[in-house]
Amino acid sequence: MEYQPVLGHQNPNYGLTNHGYAPAAATGAPAMFAPPSAESALPSAPPAGMFDNMPGYEGTVAGGGGGFLPPPMPSVPVPQPEPAPQQPQWNIPSISEDTARDAFALYASSKCCYSSAPAKDGVITNMDAFNTYRYRLETFTESRSTEWSHEPYNGQPVDAFAQQPPGPWDVPAQAPSFFVDNKQIIKVPYTSSMKPCHACVGMGRKPCTDCAGAGNKVCWVCNGSGYRHGEDRCHHCSGRGRENCTRCHGQGAKQCDTCRGKQQLLVYINLTVKWTNNSDNYVVEQSSGLQVENLSKVSGKELFRDSQYLVYPVMGFPDPTVVNAAQRLVNEHQGKFSQTSRILQQRQTIELIPVTKVTYSWKGKSHIYFVYGNEFKVNADNYPATCCCSIM
Repeated sequence: MEYQPVLGHQNPNYGLTNHGYAPAAATGAPAMFAPPSAESALPSAPPAGMFDNMPGYEGTVAGGGGGFLPPPMPSVPVPQPEPAPQQPQWNIPSISEDTARDAFALYASSKCCYSSAPAKDGVITNMDAFNTYRYRLETFTESRSTEWSHEPYNGQPVDAFAQQPPGPWDVPAQAPSFFVDNKQIIKVPYTSSMKPCHACVGMGRKPCTDCAGAGNKVCWVCNGSGYRHGEDRCHHCSGRGRENCTRCHGQGAKQCDTCRGKQQLLVYINLTVKWTNNSDNYVVEQSSGLQVENLSKVSGKELFRDSQYLVYPVMGFPDPTVVNAAQRLVNEHQGKFSQTSRILQQRQTIELIPVTKVTYSWKGKSHIYFVYGNEFKVNADNYPATCCCSIM
């Protein structure tokens, strides 16, 4: 039943109507006070009994908690060991002096407070290569979780118990390209039912929070007295001592935001499918003095790539620290992610990142900078010609 405001003179038996809302104030009614808020008596969260017991989804609750779904056992056999291919050259030749000088000049010009003199006039005295390896393991996984959801009922199909819903891992989902994060939310078939709205108790409207459902409030000009100065009648409320609530326009109630006035909700199970690319890197320590975190922003020459359902740790690589890191990360990924999700694909790569330490002389003093990565990025923490500048 749709709530209608009560108009006319003040009801001597003032209180809540059979709708659960206080009647709105009449235009000429004398001052009256709003009752305690009726909204506090209405439930804010869906009650547990609102959700049906669906076979295969017994752990599902509203909000996603407890809806964790372990993956099925893998049907693809574990791959056999595949050693890394033999490489005729595991090193990258040092860069030329011209390349090092051009990279340094570009670096200096990008800094507003750096003089170009050291980059232009400095004399390179030595160049040392400290090339290093980076091993990367990526594990692309799919995880699934469920939660009870609801939306206003607008005549959508109600199919709960028409037949048994498909299992959480049997619901088809369109996977993205490998190693690309994505998410898809799917309404599980045969879980939809119609329920009265818990937020408004199936009324379609809720008491206004500003006026506690009365439709009017104490006049802020005369503070409810109806008069301003002595016998002067308050013009703001016409002497009533109360004014219509601006939030609900004197109605005492507003449309329920949960059901949008429909009084009924379609309740169903949502399946959330997440595809995640989990990545870990290992960079071999090098003694150049360049901090390892700088290398995370550059690429190197790819020496090895292996992509399959489950990879086997790299074998036959000349640097034993890379072999050990591969063994550790592969074991960690396969043990960790197979428990919480389904592994769809793994990929391991080895890059050789060029790092050149350049020593140069400028104004009789020796200085250094680093050129690293395929991008020829430069690091020069102690640049010898800087100034403080400001924009006026």
